[in-house]
Amino acid sequence: MTDARGQRPESGAGRPGARRDRREQTRAALLAAAERLWAERGIHGASLDDIAAAAGLTKGAVYSNFAGKTDLLLALMERITSERTRTDVCDELRAAAEDADRTGRPSRRDPDEAPRRLALLLVEFWLYGMRDYAAGWRIADWYAERREQLARELAPADEPDTEGPADGPATGELAPRDRATLTMALDFGLAFQHLLDPVRVPADLYRTGKTLVQGRPRP
Repeated sequence: MTDARGQRPESGAGRPGARRDRREQTRAALLAAAERLWAERGIHGASLDDIAAAAGLTKGAVYSNFAGKTDLLLALMERITSERTRTDVCDELRAAAEDADRTGRPSRRDPDEAPRRLALLLVEFWLYGMRDYAAGWRIADWYAERREQLARELAPADEPDTEGPADGPATGELAPRDRATLTMALDFGLAFQHLLDPVRVPADLYRTGKTLVQGRPRP
C-alpha cells in the first residue's frame, strides 16, 4: 500500500510518538517489577536481571532506560512521590481499614498490602543509602524535597496556632520545615510499629500526632 506519491507510508511503530510510548511502557514495567521485588526480597536480594525477567524484558532494557540500580531506585522513589503526593503511610493504613469497615470486607485480598509494601520500600531505600555513600546523598535529597513539599502546606512559624506544654515550645514556634520533619518521622516510625503490632499501636494515633506536631494547616 502506497500514498499519493507512490511511497509506502511509515509504520506507526516507527513514529517518534510510538517509540516514546513504548519507552514509557518499558520504564513503567521495570519500575513496577522493581517495586514488587525490592519489597519482597530487598534491594540487595533482587538483581537487575531479576527485575528485567519479572518485567518480561532483557537486562539491556534496564540499561537503555536507567544508568544502573541507583538510577532505577531514584526513579522508583520519584514515582512513589508522584502517586502519593498527599498520602502518608499511616493515612493509607487507616484508609484501608476504613474501606474494609464500610464494605464489611476488604476491597483487596490484604488491605495492608499497599502500605506494607511502601513501608518495606522506605526501609530498603534508607538501608541502601546508609550502605552506599553516593546514593545516600541523593536519597537524602529526595527526603528533603518531601519535607519542603509538606512544609509549604503548613502555617509559618510566626503564626502560633496551638499552645505547647509548659516546659516546651508552642507548635507555632517551630518552623514549618521542622514540623514537616517531625511529621515524616512520626509517619514512618508509627507505621513501622503498627505493621508489627497493630493492636497496641493503632494507625489512628497518627492523626492525633499530626495535630500536635503540625497545628492548623495554612488556610
